[in-house]
Amino acid sequence: MNGYERRKQKKMERIFSVSIELFFKYGFQKVSVNEIADKAGVSPATIYNYFGTKEQLYTDSLVNWLDKQLAQYENILDSGLSFPEKTKEIMLLEAKNLKILGNEFPKVPSSGLGGLIQIMDSYSEQKIVHFFKRFVALGKQEGYIRKDQTEEMMMHYFTMFQNELRRYWEASNQERTTWNIDQLMELFFYGIAGRVQS
Repeated sequence: MNGYERRKQKKMERIFSVSIELFFKYGFQKVSVNEIADKAGVSPATIYNYFGTKEQLYTDSLVNWLDKQLAQYENILDSGLSFPEKTKEIMLLEAKNLKILGNEFPKVPSSGLGGLIQIMDSYSEQKIVHFFKRFVALGKQEGYIRKDQTEEMMMHYFTMFQNELRRYWEASNQERTTWNIDQLMELFFYGIAGRVQS
């Protein structure tokens, strides 16, 4: 990568960072390209040259944010933690991210909701499914997930727990969330029957 490309990459990272911060805080409609440019230290023309439209900037910023979250999940999966600890960390991060995105949907005009849902669906198909397959394969390899469980059934099961976690995730009450996650992890791995005592 030459000097020009490095400078362009740094500018784009600043634009992404500022854009997602402002879009998540105020919503797509209330944020102007001029505000983003001013806070990112670039000209509005630079943003239009890189992205074409405010809508494309929003889409690219959201995908960039999703990529960064997915990288965190990958790091957790590749860490030295035990599989249950990895699952706990991933679920806590997922609950937090789902809450952020859940707060974002009401700020998008209904005419743009279809596009946002399409972005999320496409991202899930292209990248999240691959991560989830790795997660399930590792769980089976380490003996925490039954080998006869399908990926599809595991995805349903994981989603049930995600939805429950999202309900608990409140910024003012994270101690309660952390306390509940241990009980949820016990249920996630051992069901209502609990661990088999030898």
